[in-house]
Amino acid sequence: MPSLRIFLDRLLEGAAAKVPRQDLTHVERLALVRRYGDFSLAYSTAVQQKLSYFGDTEGYIAFGTKMKHHFALGDPVAHPPDRPDYIRRFVEAADSPWFVQIGEPTARVLSGLGYQVNRLGIDTRLELPAHDFSGKRNETVRYSERWLLKKGFSFGEGAVYLDEVQRLSQNWRADRIVRRWEMAFLNRPFADHLGIDMRRFVLYSPEGELVALLDFDPLFRDGKVIGYTTSFKRKHIDASPHAEIGLTKFAVDRFRGEGISVVTLGLSPMLDVGDNEFAESSFWRNAFERAYESPWVNRSKFNLKGQAAFKRRFHGVEEPTYIAFRKGTLVEMLGLLRLIKAI
Repeated sequence: MPSLRIFLDRLLEGAAAKVPRQDLTHVERLALVRRYGDFSLAYSTAVQQKLSYFGDTEGYIAFGTKMKHHFALGDPVAHPPDRPDYIRRFVEAADSPWFVQIGEPTARVLSGLGYQVNRLGIDTRLELPAHDFSGKRNETVRYSERWLLKKGFSFGEGAVYLDEVQRLSQNWRADRIVRRWEMAFLNRPFADHLGIDMRRFVLYSPEGELVALLDFDPLFRDGKVIGYTTSFKRKHIDASPHAEIGLTKFAVDRFRGEGISVVTLGLSPMLDVGDNEFAESSFWRNAFERAYESPWVNRSKFNLKGQAAFKRRFHGVEEPTYIAFRKGTLVEMLGLLRLIKAI
């Protein structure tokens, strides 16, 4: 059966619109990200394997292909005034591709091209230094850090033995809803080692064992790091609920001390998908809302409510992210779900 599925996928992908691929090297993609990578998925578009690239030496759109359809990942990595042109050219070349986890400016361009634009969820932004953890509403966050320190846990950043990271990751995966594979596209597979310019923060038990880690991708503008976005989390299945909260606070406090201007906590899928300013698909809006509220989805597929509740503990700015398509058929959605390995 797997070989038949692979054969059918290749057959369908061969029938997809022939998009001219730009053969950018890893180094060239990272160079463009350092100039224009100011959104949460920018770094991942440059380093994630099995993506294709449309554009030129001055910018690109990353995309994946599944079941005859093309899916753009995030916004264009290009000079902001030039992004609408990359979008229009890609729409024409790729025969009405989908755009997944995009920001408001990209959504506005696509709406003008006749696309339906639905909310996909929320990306939580902590604007620094204005955002801190003072005040009553952040009391639980401060408590988590105090509890860990009182119990003898220690925070750190930097070098960790890779075998420790591997053991922690294996332990974490054993408790996941889906254990056999990691999701892709919207999330890239976890790597034991850090990529260039990434940051890793760690929590150790009183006995010196690695309990949790938190990896961040960089955000860039004009060659300078302006912020970081959460890319990977790993936590021992027996770790206290305070571990992830306290470690996140530790990392954000360090970034603030370094003069970093923003930290994003990543996508909360299907959260607050109503109140849309764009023409949208009511079918997919209702489907997203039902998925978020579904006990079966949260229990057996992906803990949507748990993701959202964790990020809301930090009281950041909730920035809508969008998904855009012309037709929005069930077959196209099936292709996306298979691309991200949700099914």
